[in-house]
This record gives sequence, C-alpha cells and structure tokens, in this order.
Amino acid sequence: MTDPRLVNLAKILVNYSIKVQPNDFVLISGDVLAMPLVEEVLRQVYRAGGHPFTMIRTDELQRIMYQEANDEQLQWRSPMEQIMIENIDASINIRATDNTRALTNVDPNKQRLAQLARRDMMETYMRRAATGELRWVVTQYPCPAYAQEADMSLREFEDFVYRATFADQEDPIQAWYNLHNEQQKYVDWLKGKKEIVVRGPNVDMTLSIEGRTFINSSGTHNMPSGEIFTGPVEDSVNGWVRFTYPAIRNGREVEGVELTFENGKVIKASAKKNEDYLLSQLDSDEGSRYLGEFAIGTNYGISQFTKSILYDEKIGGTIHMAVGAGYPETGSRNKSSVHWDFICDMRQDSEIYVDGELFYKNGQFQL
Repeated sequence: MTDPRLVNLAKILVNYSIKVQPNDFVLISGDVLAMPLVEEVLRQVYRAGGHPFTMIRTDELQRIMYQEANDEQLQWRSPMEQIMIENIDASINIRATDNTRALTNVDPNKQRLAQLARRDMMETYMRRAATGELRWVVTQYPCPAYAQEADMSLREFEDFVYRATFADQEDPIQAWYNLHNEQQKYVDWLKGKKEIVVRGPNVDMTLSIEGRTFINSSGTHNMPSGEIFTGPVEDSVNGWVRFTYPAIRNGREVEGVELTFENGKVIKASAKKNEDYLLSQLDSDEGSRYLGEFAIGTNYGISQFTKSILYDEKIGGTIHMAVGAGYPETGSRNKSSVHWDFICDMRQDSEIYVDGELFYKNGQFQL
C-alpha cells in the first residue's frame, strides 16, 4: 500500500508548488531510487491536465561523464537541454542517491568546465523563473543514503521528511499557505529598507539591500521551504563570517569555512577541510566571489542538521548566504556558474539590525 504521506507530497508538488494547469509542459526529473514519488507525481500531473515528460538522472551517470569525457565533450551541450530550458512551463526535480559521495573524487576543474559551458543556460533558467514563465520545484525522496547522512534510520528520516514538508498533516496545502502568510509579514516590513548589520560570535558584517526585494520562500520552489531571502547590492558586503555547519557541494564536504568581504568581494577564504575545493569554486568566474543571496531560515520544524542543503538552509534560527549567481527577482545582478549556500547559526548572542532597528535576535524575529 502506498504511504498516504507520499501521495500528499506529490499533491503538494503538483497542485501547490508549481500549480500545474491544463496543457502545461511539465518536466519531471528524478533518480531511479525516487521512482515511487516520480510515479505518483506523474499521476498527479496527468490528473491536473498537464503534459508530462520524465527524465531519469543518477549521480553514477554524472560520475561516468566526468570520468570519461574529454574537455570538448564536457563543454558540449545537448540540444535537448536548451529546448527544455526554453520551452517547459514547469519543472519538478526529485533527488535521490545511493551514495552521497559519488562525486567526491571528481576533478573539480572538470566540474568547473562543465558548469561554465552551461552558464548562459543557467541564466536563461533563472530569468524565466524570475518572470514567472517557468515554475519549478526541487525536493528529495527519503532514501537510505540521505537517512545515513542525517544519522537516522530510514523510518525516522521518512517521518522527518514528511513532517518538514507538512505531508503528514490533514490539510498540507493549507499549512503551506499559513507559513506563507506568516513570512509575508516580515517581507512587507523589509520593503524599502536599506542596510542590514549582522553581529554574533560567528559573524560581523554589513550589507546593503537598497532597491532589492525580499522573497517569501514558502514551498513554491524548494520543498520543504521556510525562508526569506534577497540579493545584496553586489559591492556592499563588508566584514567576515564563519559558517557553523559543513557546506556540501558535488559530493565534497567543506568544513570550517570562513570568508572575509571587502566592497562585496571575498578577499580571504579558508576552510579546515577541503580548502582547495572551496578556493577552486570561488575562482570559477568573475561573479563567484560575490554574494548572490542573503537569507534567514524560518522552518522551526527543521531543527536537526542533515547534511542536505535543501533542509539545512531552512533551519529556524539560522542565516545562509550563497556565493555566486543571484536570483533576478530579488534585484540581484550577480551572474556566475556557481550558486553555493553556506549556513551560520544565529541562535546564541546574535542579532540582525535593519536600518538601525533590531529585527532578529538569537534566532527569533523581534517584530
């Protein structure tokens, strides 16, 4: 018998996150391990009147590409990629893996080469998403590898996932609307504000948000969600931050990351583990040393670090920042082949001031 919470999650993705309409061209991409959810999403897209196209991806297929492809092959782009990015109305990406470290030993220079070759496609994707032409959502299927990373049994992790996505609730879609309404109060208050000051044992920095927009992230792009975010004025960030959780990208775990900013740019970067990889990503292109995102996590139902950025950046009481590409809908002009999130705990002796007024203290909003 299908877990009713999985059916609820599929309904959330199709009917709330991307709101499939009749005749929508919908891309459903997922790992083989996520087939139970892929199948249920496919069922719900048909019921909503959409035209689905399914595509299977795995970390192992990606590893083979990096292992076998030469530079010319890495930079080659399938015409299908371009067609999808330019023509789909909506996208649902369902992630799963049997090995979260499958890409750990891949040459970062090869990854960088492939990313750079697709930079304009990423910009097209983000532009279409910003204008509302393209609706998208990404989620994860609760599989054993993710459970192991989170130090949970599979059953415990399933409960965690369905709780974090509200799929265990009687009316999960209404629960997401309720979260949206709560977060909108903070987004409305931030309109027209100019400067943010962040202070605490792990951070001392200032940044400008003048002319920028905070976005209410309430499950329409990430599932689960629970954050408000913006793109800082590119040359405005000054100070330092020490990120309190490991940052994981392409199978590499980078710990103890500390960044120092001057006039927007990272001028000093260090890490206690995998520092070379951190530096290789920061040196990807002209935009990769600037912040594309500043965000506050609001999902207090996610209290445990899982080594999955999809959940961890939403932890209530944390902030996160992404180096690299910013989201155009925030007003960000930063372009890069990189978008990498880093998380800092704000639940002790930490404050955020906005235009001199206390906005956030010790992990809680003060409005």
